[in-house]
Amino acid sequence: MPQSIDHIVIAVSDLDRATADYIALGFTVLPGGAHPRGSRNALVVLGDGAYLEIIAFSRPVSGFRWWEVLDRAGSGLVDYAVLPAVTLDADLAQARAGGITIEGPIAGERLQSDGTRIAWRSARPPEPDIPFICEDVTPRALRVPQGEARRHANGVTGIAGITVAVRDLATSVARYQALTGLEPVTCGTIAGLGLRLAQFRLGRQVLSLMQAEGNGENSGELARHLRDRGQGAYAIAFFGPAERRLDPALSHGAKLEIVPDL
Repeated sequence: MPQSIDHIVIAVSDLDRATADYIALGFTVLPGGAHPRGSRNALVVLGDGAYLEIIAFSRPVSGFRWWEVLDRAGSGLVDYAVLPAVTLDADLAQARAGGITIEGPIAGERLQSDGTRIAWRSARPPEPDIPFICEDVTPRALRVPQGEARRHANGVTGIAGITVAVRDLATSVARYQALTGLEPVTCGTIAGLGLRLAQFRLGRQVLSLMQAEGNGENSGELARHLRDRGQGAYAIAFFGPAERRLDPALSHGAKLEIVPDL
């Protein structure tokens, strides 16, 4: 089986305000916990088992890309993770055999307010045009709660897709092929928009890699994102009852939309 999306990371400057704003957007937001590096998070867990990690930092974390993007460019999307297809070690071996430089396994943990320790292992590429890989050490239900926590007033049920901003489409396509073992289902130019696109499918989820080409409005916005935030997650689509773009002021800079779940 190919990997599936594990979680998507949104870095914010004020976690309490972001929590209130995501509730206003119709999401159920759960308290997360504290990490040893000085960050803490809140979670939006979806019906398909993926989740949003909304994260803030109590102090600078020099050399940690999420904090550096937040410090440089403000709140917004900073990364996303996939679950391993088999095991983290097997996926690491496959990625390295395909020529991908990737660090890991890296031990991670956070403490919930009741003192419960949640642990995982991850593998992280130095360039985030591709996702990092995350594997649970403690039971997954501790990190990704089940039940009513996955129900949302806005009707969102899961991740439909992630759009990823990349600088060189051919290079990133090759990296996704090596990481996932999949071939792109779409590859070409979006006429009139100044954008080049390649798409991979992970089950029902679509990963769209996008490169700016030309001087159109859409390519200009993507180019600004690459300049300010670098490569990586650019926009998220959720499955839900009806098409809707979510207010970027309430989403703290993250480009979020709901698409019909047909």
